[in-house]
Amino acid sequence: MNKVAVPCSLSGKFTGSFAYVTIRDRLPQILTRVIDTVHRHKNTFFEKYGEDGINAEKKAISFLSKLRNELQTDKPIIPLADKLPDQELWNQYLEYQTTVMNEEGPPSWFKSPWLYVECYLYRRIHEAITLSPPIADFDVFMEAKHQSFFESQQAIIALCTYFLEIFRTIEDLTDDQLKEELFKLLQVSLWGNKCDLSISAGQENSQKLCLLGALEGFLPLILVNDMEYIWSVTSSFKNARKNEDSSTRVDIVLDNAGFELVTDLTLADFLLSSKLATEVHFHVKSIPWFVSDTTMQDFNWTVKQLQAANHIWMSKCGIKWESNMKTNAWVVHEHLFWSLPHEFCDMAQVAPDLYTELQKSNLIFFKGDLNYRKLTGDRKWDFTVPFSQVLNVFQPANLCSVRTLKSDVQVGLKPGQGDQLSASEPDWLISGKFGVIQFNASV
Repeated sequence: MNKVAVPCSLSGKFTGSFAYVTIRDRLPQILTRVIDTVHRHKNTFFEKYGEDGINAEKKAISFLSKLRNELQTDKPIIPLADKLPDQELWNQYLEYQTTVMNEEGPPSWFKSPWLYVECYLYRRIHEAITLSPPIADFDVFMEAKHQSFFESQQAIIALCTYFLEIFRTIEDLTDDQLKEELFKLLQVSLWGNKCDLSISAGQENSQKLCLLGALEGFLPLILVNDMEYIWSVTSSFKNARKNEDSSTRVDIVLDNAGFELVTDLTLADFLLSSKLATEVHFHVKSIPWFVSDTTMQDFNWTVKQLQAANHIWMSKCGIKWESNMKTNAWVVHEHLFWSLPHEFCDMAQVAPDLYTELQKSNLIFFKGDLNYRKLTGDRKWDFTVPFSQVLNVFQPANLCSVRTLKSDVQVGLKPGQGDQLSASEPDWLISGKFGVIQFNASV
């Protein structure tokens, strides 16, 4: 295989690029919404903590306003000072970026790699809250995540109803029927990824309609469709288990809470119920992240909301999924690496415990755009460069990216495919209209 020169990172220094527009417009909007959220909870903080709560609100807003000013005036990136377990890793990464920048001056919001500064923004938001006790555990994005869940209620009801209908007869389904249902739920999980509050700058972005009836029309929008590989891998492990007492583990590195999380839980339960997997491991963020990313608190809240729903099929799914967790058929992992700025090719070195954990998997799904950016190094690769090549040394197991396109990076396309799309749909890389289910076999 011919080695391709590694292109430069996407960055706000390229005026007019999506990275530039994001840093100039969308990130300040998100910060403004965060400041507003903290301010609106002033009375809650007072009721809970008295004057200490009022002082904490003022302190947090002061930190966040300073952060917004630094961003908008392209100030140098500064070290973290909150003494949290990942502080040293972040500050070491800043030193590394300083070395990389070399003669361009110190790392700053518009000059440094977009992936780094966008991750850094969310870590600084977390720092601002952490340094403002007693509100240090306040999730500034929780309200928006909950709102997105409730506004997607009809789509969630439709999906839960559909899944439990499949579950009723799943033992009687032929392999071809199982494959068809797997493909449907994979596509629902893909298009559920459109509901991303970091892209809509925290504004309403829920799933109003049932996706199931629209899947056939969406098929041409899947630019890389490796669903056959997913069936091949999972069914081969299932068949192998007929002759030996073994397990099949599937991991899902989650993206957004709300409707997308429900689509992922549905897919996970289908994998168990169809015996395509014997255990599913979920990976969540350890801090509030990119507005709508799933934390442990979001995961548990979602299952409890479903259980308590006054709709019978939602409630049954919630009860079933709680049972999966109690029996350890589902395991939820939290690791600080997912909220670091590092590309995934650094994982074995930076978080060897996590890399070793992922090596136990038979198949890992990486949901969403940020995971894709970290898989590919967030660089302006040629569209035809093979996915396996940009993964670099990151190959812990069979893996599959399931994402709708919301940033300027895409690899593994057929020759001419990217050019055709650029001519017919100029914003195809960032609109969320197109998606990929992109597989890479472990070496």
